[in-house]
Amino acid sequence: MPNYNGVWSLSTQYQNRTGWPQAPIRGIFGGGRNLDAGANQNVIEFFNTLSLGNTTDFGDLLGASSGLGACASTTRGVFAGGSGNVIQYITIASVGNATDFGDLAANKNSNAGFSSAVRGVFSGDVNNSYDTMEYITIANTGNSTDFGNLSVGRYGLTGLASPTRGVNAGGQNDNGSLNVIDYVTIASAGNATDFGNLTNDPRSGPCGLSSNTRGIVAGGYSDSGSAAVNVIQYITIASTGNASDFGDLGAAKNSLAGTSNSISGFFAGGDGGGTNFNVIESVVIATTGNATDFGDMLAATNGHGAICGSHGGIAA
Repeated sequence: MPNYNGVWSLSTQYQNRTGWPQAPIRGIFGGGRNLDAGANQNVIEFFNTLSLGNTTDFGDLLGASSGLGACASTTRGVFAGGSGNVIQYITIASVGNATDFGDLAANKNSNAGFSSAVRGVFSGDVNNSYDTMEYITIANTGNSTDFGNLSVGRYGLTGLASPTRGVNAGGQNDNGSLNVIDYVTIASAGNATDFGNLTNDPRSGPCGLSSNTRGIVAGGYSDSGSAAVNVIQYITIASTGNASDFGDLGAAKNSLAGTSNSISGFFAGGDGGGTNFNVIESVVIATTGNATDFGDMLAATNGHGAICGSHGGIAA
């Protein structure tokens, strides 16, 4: 049986009679911009989060798109926005193409997504009002509903969650990159509340992931350095306060994607400012330290959505 960074214990709640992990252990990436081809793609790909290795083709999105928000329950993954207002979903256990879910209130690009096991929230937007948040009930289909407003309007932010609290981090607006962290209670619609600040410089285009208790934000673009960064930082989701240093990515990159199986976190793709990445790296969320190589994506990609059916927003 695969055993990576001591996370095999996670599979006890998701294993079949042979002991092999079932679908919630899958990490899935959807869409993004193929950096080598210089075009958006519709590719969906997946990997086993308990075993080192590369991604495998899953199916296709409804259309080529980047800048997607993404969220998931244990059974269903949802991608929203990017190149339009479309919400689409997949069944995590079944490879195949995405299916129409409904529509966002307006076109959204460079928005963040996070969820509990029941409700998904999409935050921010480059096209319209920067501060909008909308939500869906993941098990249903239909259009999104207004949730509230961010504490600071922005796009290029990232999202992460515990089973009760959703967190937005980083991003940018007309004033440049931001170090803002704010949060909401996922079950209750309302405006976001200030949480604290990211470490070091403000940054846009980071990625986020979480366990049930700890959130991690990695990479991004620093205005002051005019370059991508390799910093990984963390917060305790149930409290408020500034982020703390966790370690480093293998290289500086922005517009990468992040997801987790609640115990290990995974960072994928990204743009290094002249260097395109297809690398997947991982960390153990409860510890601190640098990311290590896990495998490769099908292509060097940024702006893709990332999900896993056992992420930190799903109760253990």
